[in-house]
Amino acid sequence: MAILKMKKIELIAMLTDSKKIIELLQRRGVVEITRNDDEELENTNVTAVVGEFDKFRNTAVQALEIIDYIAPEKAGFRDLLGGKTEVEKHEFGKEAMHMEQVMGAANEIIKNQRFITEAANSVSQLQIKCDMLERWKSLDVPLNFKGTATTAVYIGTLPYLTTAEELEEKLPENCSVEVINAAKEQTNLFVICSKASYEEAGDVLRKLAFSHVSDPEGKTPSELISSYMAEIKKLDSDTEKAKENIIKLSENRQQLRFVIDYLQMRKEKYDALSGLGFTESTFVLNGYIPEKFTGSLEKEIKSKYTAAISFTDPSDDEDVPVLLENSKFSTPIEEITKMYAMPAKGDVDPTPVMSFFYYLFFGMMLSDAGYGLLMVIGTTIALRKFKLEDTMRKTLTMFRNCGISTVFWGALFGSWFGDIVQVVASNFFDKEIGSIALWFEPITDPVKLLLVSFGLGILHLLLGVTVSFKMTWDTGKKLDAIFDALPIYLIVLGIAPVGAGMFMIVSEPLRTTGLYMLVAGVIILVLTAGRTSRSIFGKFFGGVYALYNTATGYFGDILSYSRLLALGLATGSIASVINLIGTMPENKIVKLIVLIVVFVIGHIANLAINLLGAYVHTDRLQFVELFSKFYTGGGREFAPLTVNTKYIKFKEENSND
Repeated sequence: MAILKMKKIELIAMLTDSKKIIELLQRRGVVEITRNDDEELENTNVTAVVGEFDKFRNTAVQALEIIDYIAPEKAGFRDLLGGKTEVEKHEFGKEAMHMEQVMGAANEIIKNQRFITEAANSVSQLQIKCDMLERWKSLDVPLNFKGTATTAVYIGTLPYLTTAEELEEKLPENCSVEVINAAKEQTNLFVICSKASYEEAGDVLRKLAFSHVSDPEGKTPSELISSYMAEIKKLDSDTEKAKENIIKLSENRQQLRFVIDYLQMRKEKYDALSGLGFTESTFVLNGYIPEKFTGSLEKEIKSKYTAAISFTDPSDDEDVPVLLENSKFSTPIEEITKMYAMPAKGDVDPTPVMSFFYYLFFGMMLSDAGYGLLMVIGTTIALRKFKLEDTMRKTLTMFRNCGISTVFWGALFGSWFGDIVQVVASNFFDKEIGSIALWFEPITDPVKLLLVSFGLGILHLLLGVTVSFKMTWDTGKKLDAIFDALPIYLIVLGIAPVGAGMFMIVSEPLRTTGLYMLVAGVIILVLTAGRTSRSIFGKFFGGVYALYNTATGYFGDILSYSRLLALGLATGSIASVINLIGTMPENKIVKLIVLIVVFVIGHIANLAINLLGAYVHTDRLQFVELFSKFYTGGGREFAPLTVNTKYIKFKEENSND
């Protein structure tokens, strides 16, 4: 059964056991809790508590991000695939007791990081000030110097290049100008004049766009620069101390990860409590549970708590969640189905329908046995050596199966890292090796590969039509099932030998049979496609319109499978070009070295690019060509209360306490 049958669960238990039962359900992860809307029952408001959990969790996340940035943890490939850390339930409880201490460390980490950020901003501002003062460094009086008892001073800038002589000509006679610094875009000036000429000199300077410069500290520019540099040095020193504190506090990394997951679990538990209905002494829980888990869960709860549990079938108008369960062969493809949409009510699970063709098409597009062998070896090692999370395990299993298919097609087409076997034999052993293909080489016979692609595409499309036929048949509309599917079969299978005759020799009996099937399919389609219309004209034109849609739609769909040819040829052709580049040098020793380097780099790049291409286009063939024939989608994925953690998991989370 691809889609598990769901039951509604209603659980009534003592109020004192509510948190313990919720925790048990969270560890089992088999019940999706729905909100209880019974007006006779009370609900609890957990907004404030959940808000506190979010606040503390965000603090822990921020602290962890800081130490991961300043004191990154050395992680190998094993750590990346190692999955979550397993903990016993009693260890989890012990760690929770130290949360206050860990949160204190988190706040200290954030405090140090805040100082580092503020210090960096201060240093940046001080450096800007130093850069500005560098032009005034030769001035031996403070920037706020106003003059003496008999003199007045202007200190400032003009927004253009000028000289002291040019400026003195424009100022009163008893004024003297000193250029402190001159540049094309600005001239720094020190102007001194008598008290009597102060106002007149000021008027002249304003007309020349003079801008005053001042500083409240009463120090010379050199003294200011020195003080600012000392301040920068102190800030840098304090910043290093703050970083050292963070590095020291990074010993709390694992504890922070635990706190993040612990608070996430607490938050979700209290969210679940908000959906319960309460009386003075009991609580009521409603939700959905897969039928296969009902017996074991009921037995476990009743063995530990005083509770009444009932399971009923959902009504037809309920929004029942969907949970998929497939064979080992099809399960890895479930993530592809979820990427598109979960099955809606009345849908079948498309996962087992598409799984065989998914692997088949992926391998045909990648089509190099060497690349497939690398995929199989790499994924097999990862699957056996690492404790992988469920999603990662499914993904790697899918690519392992795709790798097996790639080896199959690559061997049929004679592609092992392109033509490396022939290249090595001819360049280093002076032997000419012919084709090693078990079937044919696509590069030398692309028409055959095109016809194979179209043939597999027709089978793929007719598989979708067959599923649609069965779905309609199972609803009791048997004539509709026949009239919807039969003409499609006749038209598509009938036109296949006729179309193939354009590229190859097809026996006359086969072409004649195909022509008769095509004509029969067209007649049946025209006569039956408009059967829902009440008028004769409506039936006829409905049939003609359906014929037009069928002809254009299926013709376009079949042509879409030419991508199997395109991507298959691309992989092999690029691989052969890589091998050719590696054998360009004349000297055999140099040629060997170059070939090894080019082989490794080139084939890794080719594998990465075409692996992505095969994945994307295989998905497209399922989503557009196959699903359009029978699949609606739009269902809601089963979302049980579970241990939704990032770093830890319980060793006994699926076993009895």
